[in-house]
Amino acid sequence: MLSERKHDPRAEPTLDTLRTVLRRFGFLYPNTAEGLPGTITIEVTSKPLGMTHGTIAPIGGSKVEVANLGCASCHAGVAYDAQGNPDPARAVPGMPNTSLDLESYTQAIFLAMREHSDGDALLEMADTLFPEMDWRERASLRWLVLPLARGRLEELAGRETALPFPNGLPGATNGVAALKLQTGTALLGGGFQDRGFVSIPDLALRHRRSRLLADGAYSTPSGTTAPSELAAITSFFTVPSMGVSAEKAREYIPQARAIFAWLADYRPPPFPGQLDRAKARRGAGIYATQCAACHGKFEWSGARPKLATFPDWVGDVGTDSLRAQVFDSALAEAVRASSYGDMIRVSIGEGYAAPPLAGLWASAPYLHNSSVPTLAALLYPRQRPRRFAVGGHALDWNAVGLRLADDGGYPDGYVPFSTPQWVDTSKPGLGNKGHEFGSDLSEAERAALIEFLKLL
Repeated sequence: MLSERKHDPRAEPTLDTLRTVLRRFGFLYPNTAEGLPGTITIEVTSKPLGMTHGTIAPIGGSKVEVANLGCASCHAGVAYDAQGNPDPARAVPGMPNTSLDLESYTQAIFLAMREHSDGDALLEMADTLFPEMDWRERASLRWLVLPLARGRLEELAGRETALPFPNGLPGATNGVAALKLQTGTALLGGGFQDRGFVSIPDLALRHRRSRLLADGAYSTPSGTTAPSELAAITSFFTVPSMGVSAEKAREYIPQARAIFAWLADYRPPPFPGQLDRAKARRGAGIYATQCAACHGKFEWSGARPKLATFPDWVGDVGTDSLRAQVFDSALAEAVRASSYGDMIRVSIGEGYAAPPLAGLWASAPYLHNSSVPTLAALLYPRQRPRRFAVGGHALDWNAVGLRLADDGGYPDGYVPFSTPQWVDTSKPGLGNKGHEFGSDLSEAERAALIEFLKLL
C-alpha cells in the first residue's frame, strides 16, 4: 500500500485499494464460488480467495495474524461467459487460476519491504488498514515481526530478488525449486537455471491417477488410485507451496482426504460457448484413435463424455525437458528420507505424465510448461507463436485458448483483469516444441477433435 501511494498519491489507504493491488497479481475476490454443494458458502473479505489466515503466538504474550496460500489460490479460476469473456466476480473452485502470478507478487512484496521496513510508516499503514488490531498485535509487529523482516532483508542485501529461483509466470508455478529450497537440496545453477515451470491444471479426474506431478514422479505405494494414498501425497504439496516442514504437512492428511472425497464428484463447468455436436461426434472417433492411448478412453452416452479408463502413461513426447531434469536424484533422495518416505514412491527420469483432459477449454496455455496458447496451435505446431501474453486474458472459442492478436498480445480494446506477462518460448524451460500429435490430421479433422475436447 505504501508503494502504491508513492506511485499514485491519489490512492486511498483502504482495503478496496489493497484489493485492487492484489488483483493485479491474479488474486480473486469473487462474489460467488460456483460448483460447490449448496450448503457451502465462501466469504471473501479482507483476504483473497484461497489465502488462509489465523492468529499465532510465536512467544509468550505475543499475537500475530499470519496468512499463507491455500489450495484455492491456484485451483480456483474465473468463470467465462458464452463469448469467452472472464468474470472475476465468479470463481469456480477446481478450475485453474491461469492468471495467478506468484513471481511478480513475491517480487513486489520484497521491493516494498526493502523500501518501507524502516520507520513508523509501515506500522501506521497496518493500523489504518486493520483498525481491529489490539495493542498486543501492534506491539508484536513492532518488536518481533519487523526486526525479523529487517534481519532477513539484511541477509538479502545486494540481491535483486528475494528467492534464489524464478517463481513462475501467470498460471504456472515452480514447485520443484520451492521444494529444493525447503529440503536444502542444491538448486540448478545456484537457482537461476532451476526453471521447471508447471502449468496449473484443472483438478477434475486427478483422482483417477496413481502418479502425481507433471513428470509422474510421485506414485502411490500400492500402485493404485487409493484415495487415502493420493491424499497423503497431496498433503506433501504443502511443503513447497506453504513452506511447512514434512512433519507439519502430515497433519493435513485428513483435510487432503476430504478434498479427494470432493474431487471424486467434481467436474469443471460445461463449455459455455456454442457447440457443434455433430462435429464433436466425429471428433470423438479421432480422439479414440489419436489420443486415448495416453490420455484415457472416454465414453459418451449422456450430455458429456465420461472417463472410462485411464492408462497413467508416462514418457517422452519431445517437449521441453528441463522440468523433468530439475527433479533430480538428490531431490528424490530427500523426499525418500523425509517423513513421507513410506507414503510416496519416487520415480524420476521417465519423461512427463499424460494428464486426463478434463476442463481443457479453460486451462490454456497448454503443455506442462504453459508454452502453447491454444489447442489449435497445439494440434498444428506451425501455428505456435514464439511469444505471447498471458494473465487476465479472455478466451477464443474457435482456437480454444487465449484470445490473442497477431503479435501475441491482447486484441485492441481488451482490458485484462490482472497484469499480463509475456511468455517467451525461447527461454529455458519454456520451449514449445514436441507433442506433435494431430499435426498429420486434416484441417477438418483437427476442428472436429477440438470440438470434442471442448466437452471434456
